Amino acid sequence: MRKKKLKRFVRIRLILKLGTLCGLVALIGIGVVLGVYSLMAKNYDLKKLGTMPRSSVVFDCHGNEIGKLHGTGARFVPIHQVSQHFVNALLIREDARFYDHGGIDPTGVLRAAYRNIFKNKREGASTITMQLARNSFKELMSQKTLHRKLIEVMLARRIENNYTKEQILEFYVNRIFFGSGIYGVEMASLSYFGKRASEMTLSESAMLAGIIRGPNRFSPFRHYDDANSERKIVLKRMLSEGAIQDKDFKTAMTQRVRVLKQRPVQKKSINSYALDAIRRDLDDALSESNVEDGGLKIYTSIDLRLQRVAERAIEEGLLSIEKWPGYRHQTKKQFELRGAKGTPNYLQGAAVLLNNETGAILAIVGGRSIKHSLFNRATTAKRPIGSVFKPFVYTAAFNAGLMPGSLIDDGPLREGEIKSINAAWDPKNADRKSMGLQSASYGLIKSRNTMSVRVGNIAGLKSVIKTANNVGINIADEKISPQLFLGNLDCDLESLTSAYTVFPNNGSRVPAFTINYIEDRSGKVFYRAAAQSYPALPVAPCELTAKILERVVSTDGTGARARSLGFRKPAGGKTGTTNDFKDTWFVGFTDKVTCGVWAGLDEPKSIISGAYGSNVALPIWTRIMFACEKYGYPANEMISDATMAEITLCRTSGQLPGRNCKKSGNTYREKIPHDLVPMHLCHVHENQKITKRGKEKPNRLRVLKRLFQPN
Repeated sequence: MRKKKLKRFVRIRLILKLGTLCGLVALIGIGVVLGVYSLMAKNYDLKKLGTMPRSSVVFDCHGNEIGKLHGTGARFVPIHQVSQHFVNALLIREDARFYDHGGIDPTGVLRAAYRNIFKNKREGASTITMQLARNSFKELMSQKTLHRKLIEVMLARRIENNYTKEQILEFYVNRIFFGSGIYGVEMASLSYFGKRASEMTLSESAMLAGIIRGPNRFSPFRHYDDANSERKIVLKRMLSEGAIQDKDFKTAMTQRVRVLKQRPVQKKSINSYALDAIRRDLDDALSESNVEDGGLKIYTSIDLRLQRVAERAIEEGLLSIEKWPGYRHQTKKQFELRGAKGTPNYLQGAAVLLNNETGAILAIVGGRSIKHSLFNRATTAKRPIGSVFKPFVYTAAFNAGLMPGSLIDDGPLREGEIKSINAAWDPKNADRKSMGLQSASYGLIKSRNTMSVRVGNIAGLKSVIKTANNVGINIADEKISPQLFLGNLDCDLESLTSAYTVFPNNGSRVPAFTINYIEDRSGKVFYRAAAQSYPALPVAPCELTAKILERVVSTDGTGARARSLGFRKPAGGKTGTTNDFKDTWFVGFTDKVTCGVWAGLDEPKSIISGAYGSNVALPIWTRIMFACEKYGYPANEMISDATMAEITLCRTSGQLPGRNCKKSGNTYREKIPHDLVPMHLCHVHENQKITKRGKEKPNRLRVLKRLFQPN
């Protein structure tokens, strides 16, 4: 018997020791965890508690205000300027033991745990101090984990040790969200009741305190009955806790709170496509905390004068297309007459205007109305670009030795002529005609498809892809085929316009940007755009392409309409129209600026038969160019960095002519960059026999077959 008691005693003693040891280990573990999270909580800057996110003001390049970004619009008020009714209602509703705890309410934690476990009622235990910690730091608001809760707890302790209860209350009432885009008690009182926070009645205070836990669900604007029910719940709690007298309770319960009509809240970050592009660049340039804290002065490259002209040019230009006979799509006016609800299906457009020297965006338009659609077609929409890609194909070919005056066949492609071609692909010229042998420059000026495919074949697919990548046009793997030579790839307008800056810039590309510099709240410049120009392509082939693109906008090119519309300054550019008239483009440049224009339907459909880049996009571009002349960007003659040499070349091979080339009358004079002057004599005619009388001429078509035949 004594042995059994002894064994039991030993067992109990062992259990007690193990229990004690486990308890000590647990306590040490808890202490270590709390210590670690206490250190983590010290990484948060408590100065943010009293600093409300303010709007950042955005200015154009002349210091004119464009708009505002971010910020809450809250008005900070001292706690003594807040109705005591509201303070009492807030404490009863959110944290009745606020003055009795040090940031964490043990009673509230136990009550919440009991109700969550045994009553199956979801209830939190966050004190006002813990809520302040969470609402002051965005990274804590975006998480719902034990890790976040522990940081919140230790941060609350730290706040209590550094601030008085009145200061904590003051921070809280000015930061809290009251629904409908309203922050802070002052703005909430003004928005809902039309009075200052100090003037709120008991009944109004109870309603405002009641909506805090579900500011959108209990919004007095949209859900008045729910907000009123919460008001009554708060009043009953205030009575039971002794915060108000029975007489005041009865009076408040019978009162109907008058709520003002909701005013439209203008979202500061999306009131123009220019501001949308600036916001994107701001998010890329700065950390999230810097952006959200606001109070910045953002000086941009946008010129509001040109921005307004570009917006009008897009709207008026597309409005005229909607009036064409036979236009069958929804018009913008029809969309507005039907209440402007849903997704707009009317004709859209976009424009990007860049400063050639810096890449600064002077104007950017992402659609006809940002109120109807937030989708920015200038920066986000990737559409088939068609013939506007051809200049890069020709540039790659010039770099490979092709000359502008070299003869290229404009006839149908022959079987086996082009490597890696899909047998089902049979490109035709837009006019369904063949002009025979023509100079390479003619193929670009007139945008001949069969000639461009042959030019691309001379350059080589890899060379064309490399050229595109160098100017910032990324090509998806599935698009890598000879169809690429005709622009069978998707690209956004901003990237395409930036790519075109290599032509007026002698091969250097300037990536687009909108932000020049940013000042913080103290007026100190802490961000400035750096020059990012880089040599993308060799100077010489870019010079040849640029000269040809100038002829595109002359009287005999696809861009000749610019001259008929009155714009006769030195300029170059290229039109583009995709299959079935779905997308229309024009990207053009002067020595000062490069501007790209796109028009089409968001859901790709034929705009109308006969809608080309030359009669839809080009007139818009021309209007923007006239504005550039007026507002400080006059076009002058473009100056090349390339040293030019005028030499005699063989028209078939593009090389120095031999004796037979001259005898056959196959030579011509060409002014080309010195770097592209051929080093060898023509290899096509050197073995040909020429009769003394000179009547027998070489078959040029057969010669071209020999020159460009696949290996």
